[in-house]
Amino acid sequence: MPELTRMTWRETSGAARTAIALLPIGSQEQHSGHLPMGTDTMLAEAVVDGALAGLGGDPQVVRLPALPFGHSPHHLFAAAVSLRAATLQAVLDDVLDSLATTGFRRVLIVNGHGGNDEIMRLAVKQYSLRADVALAACSYFSLGTDAATPGHAGMFETSLMLAAHPDLVREPAPRPEVTPPPLFAEPPYPGLTVERHGEWARAGGSTDDATEASTAGGAELFGRRVSALADAIRAFDRATRESHAHLEGTA
Repeated sequence: MPELTRMTWRETSGAARTAIALLPIGSQEQHSGHLPMGTDTMLAEAVVDGALAGLGGDPQVVRLPALPFGHSPHHLFAAAVSLRAATLQAVLDDVLDSLATTGFRRVLIVNGHGGNDEIMRLAVKQYSLRADVALAACSYFSLGTDAATPGHAGMFETSLMLAAHPDLVREPAPRPEVTPPPLFAEPPYPGLTVERHGEWARAGGSTDDATEASTAGGAELFGRRVSALADAIRAFDRATRESHAHLEGTA
């Protein structure tokens, strides 16, 4: 698997003509009392690396080092390293601009933190208006027909961490009953986004009970997420390969 960090500039420049540059992004933020701060970053990296291993080099992908910081102001009540929304968008814009200047014409951003999702997608939409590139963005947990609702520091993420990094998972405590239930986790109407001040602290930093998480369940979830990302990479490649070749031929 070609990794940008390990490549020379000549190797990078040569690969840029045909390869997809892939940037994982995550966060450093509280994940209740049993998961590490870097959970989102580590899971994004694990799913990306699993998908790239399954692809076996076809299509060619250059994997960038993960961006470990995201937009996490809602977790600062406990602990987080958070970028402002405008800062994260500016960082992504600079990364995309650097890759385009280097010669990459296809870039995929793979996100592991819900707070980054809208910002990442806006960055991709805006940059594609300025440069002759094909860009894509996704959160690994929302891909495919069996897309999951990951929650935060609950069963989904804890199960995945048990599969990917079991040595970093502490014993989860039962989530206390929260009354009234936080609106970010249980909106009063489908499709409605609701934020109420102080909800995350009141809910103890998680959206659901992690005590039902299991290594076996995590392995199954992990396999489905890896497969969905691999399918997404193949689809992005098929949809952009001919136009990319045309651009190279007219450059």
